Amino acid sequence: MKVAVYARQVSSEHHGLFARLFAELERLKCAVFIHQPLLHQLRGAGIKPECTAFHSGTEIHGRVDFLLSLGGDGTILDTLTLVQDSELPVLGINLGRLGFLTGVGQDELISALEALQKGHFSMDKRGLLRLESDRNLFGKVNYALNELTIHKKDSSSMITINTYLNGEFLNSYWADGLIIATPTGSTGYSMSCGGPIVAPYSGNFVITPIAPHNLSVRPIVVSDKNVISLEVESRTPYFIATLDSRSVTIDTAISLAVRKEDFAMNLIRLGSSNFLDTLRRKLNWGLDTRN
Repeated sequence: MKVAVYARQVSSEHHGLFARLFAELERLKCAVFIHQPLLHQLRGAGIKPECTAFHSGTEIHGRVDFLLSLGGDGTILDTLTLVQDSELPVLGINLGRLGFLTGVGQDELISALEALQKGHFSMDKRGLLRLESDRNLFGKVNYALNELTIHKKDSSSMITINTYLNGEFLNSYWADGLIIATPTGSTGYSMSCGGPIVAPYSGNFVITPIAPHNLSVRPIVVSDKNVISLEVESRTPYFIATLDSRSVTIDTAISLAVRKEDFAMNLIRLGSSNFLDTLRRKLNWGLDTRN
């Protein structure tokens, strides 16, 4: 088994976890590839695994079987820039708090690695959205697992986002911004702004305004077969566009369009856990704190 490992940071409280991880990978006779910035942190912490360093995703495409993402959901989103369109399976190991996408807890690390080696897992294919414009705004990674967010640049005036579905006018959102989320992203920023939770395979986009001035404006769910076009008006000539955790400042003269991406991201699911179990556990559904 060949495994790539990615994490943002190695805090002192997780030194023991990383040491156990690499000891187990060695016991399982795995070939290990570690993202170079992470390897630098590990060696600085006195952890020196036998491994091959990689700098970019293309260095591991076709060379590894799985990518382990250690952190929270934001770390999983980072791995998309490494995986790109290779559809390399990703297993999220939760070192954070909520973690909708990182399904494996720290105490399940050893059993998770053994399950990978034995092939005891299933694949969760998560749809992506693609951002298109007449400018190369995000380079080769102009797609997102969670959402595209349009947001005002300064802290004062609102912006107007004129929104169209397949060329037909939907609405002019007068707000701080607008979120276009995938079903996966419906439990992220969109949910915190009052958007609905959408099941992963429902084939939809969720359009959620951020602090809209008109109280009658509500989130809407549309088919992901639509092309969503966006034109922004603002008192200032710039606004911010974000794909997952990557942001750029854009001129209001630029028009944007969102459609479903042609490929998906493969998230590894272990055991019998599923999306409904995750909702109940992460959102404490069915629990009464009075009892």
